[in-house]
Amino acid sequence: MAHSNIVTELAAGMKALPDTGTSFAHTQALWRFLANERVRAEGLSGPLLAMARAEVPEHCDRYALAVHDWSRLNYGGHASKKDRLQMTHETDIGYELQTSLLVSDRDGAPLVAPAQNLVTAAGVLSSNGASVTPPLPHLDELSERMAWLEKQDFGKPLVHVVDREADSVAHLRRWSEAGSAWLVRVKEGSRVRFGDREIRLGEVGNELAYAPAREVEYQGRPAIQWLASTRVVLARKAKPKRTDASGKRVAAQAGAPLPVRLVVSRICDQNGQVLAQWYLLADVPEDVPAQTLALWYYYRWRIESYFKLLKQAGHQLESWEQETGAAVFKRLLIVGQACALAWRIMRAKGTFAEQTKTFLVRLSGRQMKRKRPVTPSALLDGLFKLFMMVETLEHYSLDELKQFAKFAIFQQRETCSKVV
Repeated sequence: MAHSNIVTELAAGMKALPDTGTSFAHTQALWRFLANERVRAEGLSGPLLAMARAEVPEHCDRYALAVHDWSRLNYGGHASKKDRLQMTHETDIGYELQTSLLVSDRDGAPLVAPAQNLVTAAGVLSSNGASVTPPLPHLDELSERMAWLEKQDFGKPLVHVVDREADSVAHLRRWSEAGSAWLVRVKEGSRVRFGDREIRLGEVGNELAYAPAREVEYQGRPAIQWLASTRVVLARKAKPKRTDASGKRVAAQAGAPLPVRLVVSRICDQNGQVLAQWYLLADVPEDVPAQTLALWYYYRWRIESYFKLLKQAGHQLESWEQETGAAVFKRLLIVGQACALAWRIMRAKGTFAEQTKTFLVRLSGRQMKRKRPVTPSALLDGLFKLFMMVETLEHYSLDELKQFAKFAIFQQRETCSKVV
């Protein structure tokens, strides 16, 4: 309950509920909990896995979309964190978060993040219970995470959705050979076999016939999505970004030709001007329409909203004062449960569910947009205030609360009378 809240950048610690303990006691209790070696990431991720197994069958029609991404956590000013990782330049110091978020294939609703890693200078911490391991290149690590997720039996098969960083023919072959279904955005200049020619995807896209798919909004303006699809073959050699023992780059490696589906999505204005364009490759069953694949890739942005909820709009993750990556990671898994709770409330249907959401937003005190009356951050804010109200009523009588209020109002009147 204490982590079902939003915090400010200057007060990013756990908020204390108004029970019989002091705020300092709550802070000390959290410190001891996160520092306790018997509290393991595997145990804290257990509720997330349980929620995934419960939510996927109910909120996914045919597949669960496993959206994968990476996010840097900047702790440049936190010198007390001795296991910070220098990622690129001198001031880019902190940890790297590697996340898999399950999303509904029905409507793109985020469900839960059942698998997460935190990369520190001491190694990689994982929610799957593995010991601290050396870091791997992104796509090699992702291959292991995907294989682990495939074994979890969420009740629906997974389709792995990844952004353009996954445009690696070696890994796409590897995932298909393992039987995984995937949807990846790729570069326009990637080469494929189209018919009897080896050409770039941009050239393939120029030869296809496009049809309007749906009306969309692009940067606040109305637009239309146009789609075209065909089959291509990944026949090019893989070019590993690795060096051998002598320091030379590993030679290009041939692989079996891989037939895949190409979907080209163009966002155009009312005059037909192209505003944005995506090239998507997919290894999924043929009976999934191209329009559905394009929509599934659009749902990939849900993971960006999750990162925003962690880092800016909710929990201010980059302001946490825990002194080790292990403590940050444990707290992150607890916060992940709070986010999943807010998403579950957002998905709830029925008269009482709508009344509850309206009440929580009212408690948050936020001004909401008419088109978006409920948000996860508003629900988190309202939830904590609701829990505070309930906890307060457990420990204080209504008469005591009225006396507190009268005392506060009296102090204001005293001040005003002195001014007059």
